[in-house]
Amino acid sequence: MLYFEDFAAGQQFSHGGYTIGEADAVAFAREYDPQFFHTDPVAAKDSFFGILVVSGWQTAAISMRLKAQAMKDVAGGLIGLGLEAVKWPLAVVPGDTLRVLITVTGKRESASKPRYGIVSYRMETFNQNDQMVMTALTSVLTLRRPV
Repeated sequence: MLYFEDFAAGQQFSHGGYTIGEADAVAFAREYDPQFFHTDPVAAKDSFFGILVVSGWQTAAISMRLKAQAMKDVAGGLIGLGLEAVKWPLAVVPGDTLRVLITVTGKRESASKPRYGIVSYRMETFNQNDQMVMTALTSVLTLRRPV
């Protein structure tokens, strides 16, 4: 298991290989982001994108899944403290295969929760062509090693 003390700035974790299908993309968008360029392949041709694109929020959800898989050995799990920034520099399209790269940017002890530390990191999501499709800056609470 990985504890707060095991993390260091510059440390990286990665996981990949999630391919998103059109039916899944459309179903997610119909439920959570019902915009025509996410739900209607024909109408999407007349959109800004010119094609059907995956919701950025679905890209974020897939990225979270991949992050959880990459960091599955973190003691106590990944207790999110929020997002500082999320960006989608390139649209994801059905058929893309995503992977994440997580880079630890810093850590500090928690002033209010002595059993925990706070680890900050940058998460980058890439498609099969190594093009960045999402970035996020976030922090998580992590258990300190029992003494």
